[in-house]
Amino acid sequence: MSGHKDHHDPEQHGRTEPTLGDIDHLDEPSPLSSARDGLPHVSIDPERRRPAPPPRPKRARKRGWLLPLLLLIVIGVIAFAWVEQDRLRGLVPSTELNDVLGRADQAFQNGRLDGNDGHSARELFEAARALEPDNDRARDGLRKVGLAEVSRADAALQAGRLDDADQALAAARELLGGGSDVERLTQAMAKVRGATVQTGSLIEQAQKAFAEGRLDGADGAGALYHQVLIADPGNAVAAHGLDQVGDALAAQARKTLTAGDRVAASAIIDKLAVLLPNYGELPALRASLVQVQKDDSGELDDAIKRGQDALRAGRMAGPGDDTALAYFKAALALDADNAEAKAGLGQVAQALIVQANAAIDDGDTAQAGKLIEQAAAWAPKSADLAAARARLSDAQKHVVREHTARAVPSTEEPVEATPATLTPQQSAELARMLQRADVAAKRGQIMLPPGESAYDLYRSALAIDGNNETARRGLQELPNVVARQFNQSLASGNLAQAGNRLADLSDLAPGDVGQGELRQRLASAWMDQADQQIARGDRPGATQSLDSARKLAPDHPRLRELTARVQAGR
Repeated sequence: MSGHKDHHDPEQHGRTEPTLGDIDHLDEPSPLSSARDGLPHVSIDPERRRPAPPPRPKRARKRGWLLPLLLLIVIGVIAFAWVEQDRLRGLVPSTELNDVLGRADQAFQNGRLDGNDGHSARELFEAARALEPDNDRARDGLRKVGLAEVSRADAALQAGRLDDADQALAAARELLGGGSDVERLTQAMAKVRGATVQTGSLIEQAQKAFAEGRLDGADGAGALYHQVLIADPGNAVAAHGLDQVGDALAAQARKTLTAGDRVAASAIIDKLAVLLPNYGELPALRASLVQVQKDDSGELDDAIKRGQDALRAGRMAGPGDDTALAYFKAALALDADNAEAKAGLGQVAQALIVQANAAIDDGDTAQAGKLIEQAAAWAPKSADLAAARARLSDAQKHVVREHTARAVPSTEEPVEATPATLTPQQSAELARMLQRADVAAKRGQIMLPPGESAYDLYRSALAIDGNNETARRGLQELPNVVARQFNQSLASGNLAQAGNRLADLSDLAPGDVGQGELRQRLASAWMDQADQQIARGDRPGATQSLDSARKLAPDHPRLRELTARVQAGR
C-alpha cells in the first residue's frame, strides 16, 4: 500500500483510506504498474535475488540411461562394420550385374529361352556369369533354362515337330550336360524317326556301301545298318551286316598297326568302338595299339627333347633337320595328337612372330612379311599373329605414304610423310566394332560365328587402324578370356562347351604349354561322367563320353578300366 498523497488531486481533501491497488494487473511486469495500482514502487537489491533453479523434469530423470545405451549401440555397429567390411561390401549389389540378371529373368518369364540377338535368357544368364563366375542366381538361371528346354523338346516331340525338338534338346544337353530326361528324349526321338524309315531301302543302301568299301561316315554301311536297328532292333539282316562292318574295320586296324601307323590305327579303333562298343576283338586291338605306342614313345620323346633344345639354342626354322621346327614335325608324324609337339610348333611360331615385330620396328617390312608367313603355317589363328599382321600392314602403308611424299620436283623441299588420320566415319565404325568385339568375347563367341566373333571383329578393327591399342590388347587378351570361360564351363559340368573353349585356346595360343593340364582336366571330367552313366545303365552315353576323353588323353590308364566296364555291361 502507499501513503503518498497527491496534492494536485482536487478530490483528495481528507484522510487517505487504505487500498489494495489494482488487483487485476498484478501479473503485468510493466514499470508503470506502480502508478497504475496506486502502490509505492519497491526496488530490491540485485545481489539479494536468488532465483530458484528450475525444477528438473521427471522424464529427464527417468530416461537418463538412454544416452549411454545409444552410444554403446553406435560403437558396436561401427566395430562390426569395420571387422566385416569385406563381407558387407560383397552384399552391396552390382548395378550392371543386377540389371543383366533382371533382364534374364524377364526374358525367361517371357519364354525367350535361347537366341543369337543377346536378349534371350540363356545369353543374359551367361553374360551375368561372365561378370561374376560364381553367381548362384546366374547358375540356377542357366539350369532353369536347360529344364525349360527339356520341356519344350518334350512338347515339340509330342506335337510331331521333330526339328524343333532337336533344337531344344541340343540346347538342353549343352546347358545340363546330359541327364536322364535328356537321354530319355534322345531315345524317344530316335524311335520316332526310326519308325518312318524304310528299313528295306536302308539295308540295300548299306549293302551297296559295304561292297564299295564305305564302312564309316554318315552314308557308310555301319551308320546305315545302325539306323535300321534303331527302327527295328530285332532285324537279323542289319545285325549281321553290322558285324561284317566290325570285322572289316578290325582288319583295317590290324593292317595299320603292322605298318606302324598307330595314328591311323587309333582312329579306326575309335570308329569301331563307337559303332560296336561290345565288339569281341576290341580289347585285343587296344592292347596292340598300346604296345605300338610304347615302341614309339622312345623315338617320340627324343624328338620332342631335341626340339626343345633347338628352341633354347635359337634354331627355330630353316634348312636342315637340326631345327626346332624339324624335330617337332617329326614328333607329330609319330603322334599327330601329341600336345607337347603341338605346343612346340606353337612356340616356334611365337618366336617367329617376335622376330617379325622386331623387323617391323627396324623398318624391314620385307623380312617381317617372310617371318609372318612362316609363323602362319603353324599358327594360322594365333592372336599374336593377327596383331603382327595388322602392324605390318600399317607399316607398309606408312612406307608408301613416305615414298609418295618424297616424290616431288627437285626444286621443291621434300615433304615429310605424316601418319594417315581416320575420318569421322572410320572412327565411329571403329568404336562400334570394338564394342561389338567386347560383347562377343563376354558371350563366348570367340572364333564363331564368322565375321561376328570377337576374333574377327578385333581383326577388322585393326584393319581400319593397325596401331589401335584397344583392338590389339583385346585380341591378345582373348586367350586369357577363353581360359576363364573354360574353367567356368568345366565347373558347371558343361563339358561340350569346355571342349569348344579348349579348341579356341589351341587356335589362339598354340604355344601355351599350360593347355596340357587343361586337356587332362577335361578328360578326367568326361571319364567321371562316363562312370556315372555306367552306374545308371546308360551304355551309349558312357561310350560317347569315353570317346571324348580318349581324344584328349588316349593313354590315360583309367580309360581301359571304364571301357571294360562298358563292354561287360556293368
